[in-house]
Amino acid sequence: MGCSAGLISIELARDLLQVHPNSNAVVFSTEIITPNCYQGKERAMLVSNCLFRMGGAAILLTNRRWESRRAKYRLLHVVRTHKGADDKSYRCVTEEEDPEGKDGISLPKDLMAITGEALKSNITTTGPLVLPASEQLLFLLTLIGFKILNLNWKPYIPDFKHFSIHAGGRAVIDELQEKLQLSAEHVEASRMALHRFGNTSSSSLWYELSYIEAKGRTKKGDRIWQIAFGSGFKCNSAVWKCNRNIEPPRDGPWIDCIQRYPVRIPEVVKL
Repeated sequence: MGCSAGLISIELARDLLQVHPNSNAVVFSTEIITPNCYQGKERAMLVSNCLFRMGGAAILLTNRRWESRRAKYRLLHVVRTHKGADDKSYRCVTEEEDPEGKDGISLPKDLMAITGEALKSNITTTGPLVLPASEQLLFLLTLIGFKILNLNWKPYIPDFKHFSIHAGGRAVIDELQEKLQLSAEHVEASRMALHRFGNTSSSSLWYELSYIEAKGRTKKGDRIWQIAFGSGFKCNSAVWKCNRNIEPPRDGPWIDCIQRYPVRIPEVVKL
């Protein structure tokens, strides 16, 4: 399931809570890099050693009505897109052996193109779920132009207050910022999480949400769109609604450094 496993687990927990009333569910997302450390010489397989880092986050979900006042967010939608029927997508991000027989994770050069196609498919499904009736017509016209008339139109992007994009790497964040026409503030949480913690795989979304909270930006009624990508190739997204104004936490991964962020990240890093 790769880096998108966190949102797949959220959907599974939601489904379980729908059939088990008055219950809690805990989702634990983590990245353990030791088994996948590559010790060979293939460049495409060495990249993962530079990006991935250890990380973990636990999320508590509940369907108990009396807990609604304490809950930070309400889960609105989970949308999963699987592109495994396409050969290029299926072989994108795979664990394999190099010519010397050493195991590693291979990241192909067309990763960004495949990511873009998966994102378009996911937006096509997510849009009608989150858009008000007044905007659904515009979304439909854009979809017809793109899918049926083959016009080179950009997909209509729903308006969200906050975005939490999987910090898979700088190129991933750049690609999504361009595709979704996002501002620097929209991708700030993703860039800062990548800068501070690296690619923590499925747990990266929760580091980013924690960043937004630590900055005191989550207000009642705000919608948050989480977007994750995984091998196979998958694009999964979740939409949350903030139940109340959330004060900056007194603990958490950002407590010792949030005052230093955001930092300026140069376009070219000299080694």
